[in-house]
Amino acid sequence: MPLPFKLNHINLWMLEDGDGWTLVDTGINTEETRAAWDRVFENTLGGKPVTRIIVTHFHPDHVGLAGWLAARFKVPLWMPYTEWATGRMLSFETSESAGPVSHAFYKAAGFTGERLDQVERRVGRYGGNISPIPAAIRRIAHGDEFAVGAYSWRVIEGNGHSPEHACLYCAGLGVLISGDQILPKISPNVSVWPQEPEADPLARFLDSLKRFKDLPADTLVLPSHNWPFRGLLDRLDDLAAHHVERLDAAQAACAARDGDGGATAVDVLEHLFKREMDTHQMFFAIGESLAHLHHLMTLGRVRRSVDAAGVYRYQAAAV
Repeated sequence: MPLPFKLNHINLWMLEDGDGWTLVDTGINTEETRAAWDRVFENTLGGKPVTRIIVTHFHPDHVGLAGWLAARFKVPLWMPYTEWATGRMLSFETSESAGPVSHAFYKAAGFTGERLDQVERRVGRYGGNISPIPAAIRRIAHGDEFAVGAYSWRVIEGNGHSPEHACLYCAGLGVLISGDQILPKISPNVSVWPQEPEADPLARFLDSLKRFKDLPADTLVLPSHNWPFRGLLDRLDDLAAHHVERLDAAQAACAARDGDGGATAVDVLEHLFKREMDTHQMFFAIGESLAHLHHLMTLGRVRRSVDAAGVYRYQAAAV
């Protein structure tokens, strides 16, 4: 399905489920995506209805049309509770209600002037990218097993990219629907957000990767972006190694600014992402830079202070 971003697509999955179909993820709430679904319903379902919707996590490209689809087919939404609650909360958030907290958060990260204004303008836009999320769900959680057609599927929880991301594993088919937790070409975004400004999501992400280590090496992985792939265990190692490299680079950025009182998160962003970025990309890049800085603090490799302007400064810890 199309996305209106540089990452211009999302993979959604349809599982044959007896006399109907189970959908996994739904796409973002745009007319283009709704039209694409209409074509699927006209040409692909073989006369069988949608009987269940499963959403892996609360991000708009995944939950965006869950409400529209659930109402259209009068079917339940299955979703992790924390993901559902987060999406519901953000859907009621506005730039006015979230503005003061977000302003303080991004100012403390080192944004000023027009760049601060650009990032702040993205706050409170979640609700415009989704149809109303249903007011009730069937909760799914780590370790749950349920049948889809003739096969049993198990929920494996991932963390860091989102709070309670549901991946779905079918041993009978040798298939893992990995959502955004494990992607073949890019690292999932792991960010600190204004709603939880002291979080260490990278610790949770790295820890949750271990839950997939017991799956067979030849598992077919169905990700939300890019092509399906095999080589799960190697990809888990690659993702962990990537973050080791990023942690080293973030610490080096802090050390390079020790003479200036330490690096801001924006300084670290510019060190980690050496390319031009639009506001959408910068919004995620600052969160990811903070995630690495916070994990470095957890590891004792970086310490943090506040300067006279209220901006956080990060200094590399003495070895």
